[in-house]
Amino acid sequence: MTASTRRQNLLEDLKHADQPISASAFAQKYSVSRQIIVGDVALLRASGQNIISTPRGYIIPGQAIGKICTIACRHTADQMRDELYAIVDQGCLIRDVIVEHPLYGQLTGNLALASRFDVDRYLERSRESAAQPLSLLTEGIHLHTIECPSGEAFRKVKERLKDLHILLPS
Repeated sequence: MTASTRRQNLLEDLKHADQPISASAFAQKYSVSRQIIVGDVALLRASGQNIISTPRGYIIPGQAIGKICTIACRHTADQMRDELYAIVDQGCLIRDVIVEHPLYGQLTGNLALASRFDVDRYLERSRESAAQPLSLLTEGIHLHTIECPSGEAFRKVKERLKDLHILLPS
């Protein structure tokens, strides 16, 4: 298989995927190194393809299935699990985390977390890599873009985050 054919197949795989696909999974499927896949994705992005990288792998953003909302939060690193669980427990997808950096402006990290399993894997990778959350740059203040199945689910998320003293007042 040529590199061009592999990239086209990779793109088709992403277009039909209902969840992120890791570079390692692609590498195994196409019998190449993970680094080759990372390069393939970079070339596809350079050609104009809207491929984003999340902690769980690559995805092509699709149409939203529910209500897209933004919430403002503030918490310590120890409260992160509770915050993320409060959101996914209502059937919501956490698309990203956003902070306002004084030097760089808006910084966004793609998350694509949809379940407690996703949250646990994300937190585990954070511990293993000793990576710090973006919110530490802003004394815990950050935004999340979330996709909720309904307005009622969004209301319940806000209520739970308020009970946890995480939701910033609007």
